[in-house]
Amino acid sequence: MNFERLQAFIASSPMLWLALAGLTIAIIVTEVMRLFRGYKSLAPAQLTQLINREDALVVDLSPAADFEKGHIAGSRNIVASQFAADHKAVAAAKAKPVVLVCRNGQASATAAAKLKKAGFEQVYWLDGGVAAWQQADLPLVKGR
Repeated sequence: MNFERLQAFIASSPMLWLALAGLTIAIIVTEVMRLFRGYKSLAPAQLTQLINREDALVVDLSPAADFEKGHIAGSRNIVASQFAADHKAVAAAKAKPVVLVCRNGQASATAAAKLKKAGFEQVYWLDGGVAAWQQADLPLVKGR
């Protein structure tokens, strides 16, 4: 595509051009914000490495009944509505990697922002939650 064709496109389709420019700016802003938010998403394989290499604390924010049906081995259950940075299960882990997990990844991302704001140094969340863990054919533990 040359410059003349681009100018012709802009002149003949100003609404499409504005939509394209707006979407491009929105994507760039979102990605820049993600770089500076202070906590990171993890894929299931990255989580297993973090658990094995750095003894990460894994906190599952699922309801107790869902936690008992299946959770990542070694994870601790704190119901999302009761989660706080000063909760006894996480308060002592400010310098340790803390990974937040929920069923689909939404509640854990919100909780990760709370931990980072409270001064935790290494905060992560499992992108896609337990569903992504299962999709990666990784095992879940049943019961408490």
